[in-house]
Amino acid sequence: MLTALFYSAITLLALGALLPMMPVKGGGRSLRAASFVAMVLASVLLAMVALTALYGGGPQTIPGYGLVGPLRFDFQVDRLAGIFLILIAVGAFSVGIYSIEYIEHASHESRKNALATLTCIFGMSMALVVASSNMFTFIFFWELMSLTSFLLVIHDYDREENRKAGLFYLVMTQLSTVFLMSSFFLAQGTAGMAGMWNLASKDAATAGLAFLCAFVGFSIKAGIIPFHKWLPYAHPASPSNVSALMSGVMLKVAVYGLVRFILSNGASASLWWGVLILAAGTLSAVLGVLYALKEHDIKRLLAYHSIENIGIIFIGVGAYMIFKADGIEALAALSLAGALFHTLNHGVFKSLLFMAAGSVVNATGTRNIEEMGGLVRRMPKTALLFFIGAVSISAMPPFNGFASELMIFQALMSSYLLPHGTLQILMIVCLSIFALTSAFAAACFVKAFGITFLAVPRTARAAKAVESGWLMITGQAFLALLCVVLGVFSKQIISSVGNAPETLDILPVGGLLLLAFALVSVAVYYTASGKARVSETWGCGIISQNCRMEYTASGFSEPIMTMFRQVYRTRKDEERKFFDRYESIFKEGRAEIHLVKFFEEYMYMPILHAVEAASALVCRLQNGWLDSYIAYTFVTVLALLIFIGWFL
Repeated sequence: MLTALFYSAITLLALGALLPMMPVKGGGRSLRAASFVAMVLASVLLAMVALTALYGGGPQTIPGYGLVGPLRFDFQVDRLAGIFLILIAVGAFSVGIYSIEYIEHASHESRKNALATLTCIFGMSMALVVASSNMFTFIFFWELMSLTSFLLVIHDYDREENRKAGLFYLVMTQLSTVFLMSSFFLAQGTAGMAGMWNLASKDAATAGLAFLCAFVGFSIKAGIIPFHKWLPYAHPASPSNVSALMSGVMLKVAVYGLVRFILSNGASASLWWGVLILAAGTLSAVLGVLYALKEHDIKRLLAYHSIENIGIIFIGVGAYMIFKADGIEALAALSLAGALFHTLNHGVFKSLLFMAAGSVVNATGTRNIEEMGGLVRRMPKTALLFFIGAVSISAMPPFNGFASELMIFQALMSSYLLPHGTLQILMIVCLSIFALTSAFAAACFVKAFGITFLAVPRTARAAKAVESGWLMITGQAFLALLCVVLGVFSKQIISSVGNAPETLDILPVGGLLLLAFALVSVAVYYTASGKARVSETWGCGIISQNCRMEYTASGFSEPIMTMFRQVYRTRKDEERKFFDRYESIFKEGRAEIHLVKFFEEYMYMPILHAVEAASALVCRLQNGWLDSYIAYTFVTVLALLIFIGWFL
């Protein structure tokens, strides 16, 4: 039964990829719609596969197909894979509904067809990566996922910034594959889900090197700092439905790979593995949200928040390894459950936010939130859905982000049970930074929602914005509903999947908070529904308000950027003009804040310059002279003879 469901889902996704390419005259739009309908149906079947694995009592093997010798496509779905298949199904379901209408905003007919085809292949490749049961299958579909997402990033290839983003992403994702293959070969991967990384017979040095390769490979794909630079470029360049899948789902496939590696090699794991993951997660969480605070591009802002939330997931995974190494099983279970639950929750609310942002960008023609404003009246449904996503990602009760972050907080606050004082201090430091991160996330989304939707429009396009169609709203509303359900019923959901840790007691708090929220909402509604005088806010005697009197995104962020100027490396440029030569009567002025792109300028660019220098040296060696090539051959043969004679 499970095999039939799995292959039916894959067949539907393959059919969805083929439909837009069919040469049917006049059937372009209907075929694209049918393609996304196939994606929606496939996601329902994938959810059924995942639920069967979660509640079926053990790993479910799916027969594959053999190519040559050991090269086989084999699949297996266990409870861990089931959790991530649920996430893929939820993302594909909502994005499929949203895309039926969203895709028609593209400018070229051929690009609309390509976008529909590639989106289906992208969803299929992610599902097959998670279901892979051997090294060959995993790497094959990992590469298919990477190349498909690259083509989606450069969908609007007319723009130079999109081509640059695509090239950057392609280089980084191929580097990720190199590290993963190195990890596989160090572990001598064998068939079977747990045997993809088999370190049982390896010494500590080999196991540690295999872990480092896996950690770097998956961290690049997940966007962990300092391997994150592709992410703020790729997400703004991609269509918004693709951004929802990449940020909400694809980054979690990398999380799946890292967790699979850890669980497959628990006996070979060392304590420093967990410390490294915890430190990387903490750094990514706090820097991700700090970089998000400075952004005015709504999609780049959301991209940096993906870095932050992946960091939170890594904090949970690192804490799991540390507690596991010290034999504190309850806290280890709580940490891992919190990390996996936040993985699911982030996939839900981040997909919602990217789709809502896509609706706003389509309506206003810009990604700069400084050019928006007043959209709550023009796009009230989108505003409400974005607000639900914003409070969810800000970890406000009773929404889902609060539930999963609370689990990780609870685990870290119990770190006093660790036997080592150094680890206790490390955990307390990470807990403090984590708390700061949560506060900054709330501040960032006050800015994002307020500047985008409140006050009055700042441009003519914002003033003429209209609400999205019902299909785009429906795709978002499904995720918004999940944000509430996953928060309020978190305890039941986690308990149904496995034994809920005893320290988890979120539901009563969430239920009471939801009740209080409902009562306050009703009270506000009835208070506001009475007779009231409606007029503009008093503006110091100015007759009419205008958009130049509003609080700006730059003004909102400036105090935090000043406080953390050592992180941002800020430089302020000011220019003032006066009416008189005594500079007593101010006329006009201009102020700009410049930020240093630290990782790009101090990490990536030096590596690029070194590669360019090495390439220039190679070019000089390849001078086209036959005598030089004969000399190179003679020196190489001589060196090989000396090497053989010396060592053999």
